[in-house]
Amino acid sequence: MNLIEVSHLHKRYRDHVAVEDVSFSVDEGEIFGILGPNGAGKTTTVECVSGLRKPDGGRIRVAGVDPVGERDRLRLILGAQLQSAILPDQIKVWEALDLYASFYPNPVHWPDLLDQVGLTAKRDARFGKLSGGQRQRLSVALALVGRPRVAVLDELTTGLDPQARRDVWELVEQIRRDGVTILLVTHFMEEAERLCDRVALIDGGKVAAADTPAGLIAGVGLDQSVRFRPSEPVDDGVLLALPEVHAVTRDGAHVVVRGTGNLAPAVTLALAEHRIVPGDLRIEQATLDDAFLALTGRKLQ
Repeated sequence: MNLIEVSHLHKRYRDHVAVEDVSFSVDEGEIFGILGPNGAGKTTTVECVSGLRKPDGGRIRVAGVDPVGERDRLRLILGAQLQSAILPDQIKVWEALDLYASFYPNPVHWPDLLDQVGLTAKRDARFGKLSGGQRQRLSVALALVGRPRVAVLDELTTGLDPQARRDVWELVEQIRRDGVTILLVTHFMEEAERLCDRVALIDGGKVAAADTPAGLIAGVGLDQSVRFRPSEPVDDGVLLALPEVHAVTRDGAHVVVRGTGNLAPAVTLALAEHRIVPGDLRIEQATLDDAFLALTGRKLQ
């Protein structure tokens, strides 16, 4: 079931077109990523989905609700953690949650929510004293306090250190396991590959492509590489005879094999048939960043 439907969305700010033609749908229960560089139109898109901006064209429905004409119904369905959201420095964590809970007819018992996002020990801490990762966890809690079916998370891990980023990723996965559909905005390729069931690549206000991360990478036919140090000399012809292999090169004592499809299993099986052990084996897969470059002609980050 499509929980979110966006069709031919268009949004203009005076002489600047932020979103030119964006269409996608999000299935109930999935994590759907909107991936693209800064300025691509990602935040404007989710602000329109969240009812915070009025589109100049196109159609949006969230569980059948029009975000512009039915905002009161929308806020019972959708919770949002937005990129620019901020709280007063002096407000305490519990005060913020208690305040937000008062906005809803059937909110989550917020002490339980504090425990879910790992902030119970920071219950009495003031917002201004929280670390970046703790602030993001609080933002997620505030987005969930109204028991939404959909959570919009915009650039959730920007500015966080690697460990804090991975902690937040685990939280996002937990939220999905609890039955919440997630619309995730990011410009981090690794984040999208780790979390998202499907992604829409947005560039210049348009959707360049939409698919699973693996499907996008496979769709542009990008090479993978397998690098290894053979235990015995290996004839290039043995590897070039494999349909998955495009090229074989040498880098000192190492052999580098490039190709597509099930490259690594094919190479290791061929080596095993010739009693050759691949030492220092390293497999390099194409990434979403590579796919974005192939589709748009420029790097994602």
